[in-house]
Amino acid sequence: MAKKKQSGATPATTALSAAGVVFTVHAYEHDPRAASYGTEAAEALGIDPDRVFKTLLADVDGTLVVGVVPVTGQLDLKALARAVGGRRAAMADPRAAERATGYVLGGISPLGQRTAHPTVVDDSALDRPTIYVSAGRRGLEVELSPAELVRLTAARVAAIRR
Repeated sequence: MAKKKQSGATPATTALSAAGVVFTVHAYEHDPRAASYGTEAAEALGIDPDRVFKTLLADVDGTLVVGVVPVTGQLDLKALARAVGGRRAAMADPRAAERATGYVLGGISPLGQRTAHPTVVDDSALDRPTIYVSAGRRGLEVELSPAELVRLTAARVAAIRR
């Protein structure tokens, strides 16, 4: 069953618990001056940054699409568009991303979003037994199996990082 290190559920942790997924929540003190939320999480938690994945939203031919990539890389918009059968992709407007997911920037989780969006997880996630993604708040990460993330988000797996 679910393991937690901090109380205070988020839509992401609620979705994981409801699905019966084994996961661990890791909290850290978020510094509002941090240049990169993902790098900050890796440093604060003392983990390899290649295990921390960021959740980005892009507009692919008029549809919001979620890309989950390592914080050490960047989202390849052309590869993301190809992965979902689209032609053109651009980063989503930050306010549109917040409205569509129900989360704030720096705390957008691929799980428990207000509206389900097509999701693509970078193939490098499958190289690790567990990965970290936002638990739905700045300063809160959830560690889980990449296979479970793919299953719960009905994600496609593709090389979408640069």
